[in-house]
Amino acid sequence: MTPAQPRWFSPLLLANLIAQIGIIVTGGLVRVTGSGLGCPSWPQCVPGSYTPTVEQAEGFHKYIEFGNRTLTGVLGILAVASLLAVLRYARHRHLVVSAALVLVGVLIQAVLGGITVWAGLHPATVSAHFLVSAGLVAAASYLYFTRHEPGGPTQLTVPPLVSRLGWGTAAVATLVLALGTVVTGSGPHSGDADTPARFGFDPRTISWLHADAVMIFLGLVIGMVVATRLTGQTPRARSGWTGVLHVTVLQGVVGYVQYLTKLPEPLVIVHMLLAGLLVVMVTRALLSGRARTASE
Repeated sequence: MTPAQPRWFSPLLLANLIAQIGIIVTGGLVRVTGSGLGCPSWPQCVPGSYTPTVEQAEGFHKYIEFGNRTLTGVLGILAVASLLAVLRYARHRHLVVSAALVLVGVLIQAVLGGITVWAGLHPATVSAHFLVSAGLVAAASYLYFTRHEPGGPTQLTVPPLVSRLGWGTAAVATLVLALGTVVTGSGPHSGDADTPARFGFDPRTISWLHADAVMIFLGLVIGMVVATRLTGQTPRARSGWTGVLHVTVLQGVVGYVQYLTKLPEPLVIVHMLLAGLLVVMVTRALLSGRARTASE
């Protein structure tokens, strides 16, 4: 018999999720301030020291980059605590697997961060760094939203065609995020103030390609809102995609404003925060279309 979940169980998993979104935001701060090589070595900040030193020439950049690295340690602690809590108080396979994925992903992310530094902030490694974070947000969201579910099989609460359309919409969301990293890697906020790295694409062209993908995604989301409201078997199924629509519209507005205002740093940070929230909402929406039954 699974022990009753203590009062701190849900807040712990929520903190795990918030921290995963938080490191996307701090990563954005690193980029817009050009602090990506504030600690030019890895795993040490500079040769001989794991923390910034007074003698470093990187100025305030070293503190911003070190702060981002420190948050990775916090993510690791929360991921370990979440996995141990699930093993003790939940034990259902879907929770154990998702908690383990978050922990493994944090470790991979730390190594990828080192590779990014060694590669001199090559935009491909920076993009991969963000996309792994997005995947970790999805895993942490799944863990949090299913924390009270039993361990039995799932059944759809929307028609199979609507479910497949939802997964297709999620795939387009992944494409939107990937194109967003290419836009960033082609624009002014490369992550390093002195030797900026770029993909080499025309920023205007890639920005409009990204915007076109967002328009397709928005249309699909509107379609999912209508389809689930008409066919959903539960209130949760009928309202699951509404949150995605709200975040998508807000994200689109911020995206156009930051493009038209030459990418001011605060709006870039907000855009990245909304990207993390979009992953949360899409994960929640996908989960709203099915229900898990208790194991026999």
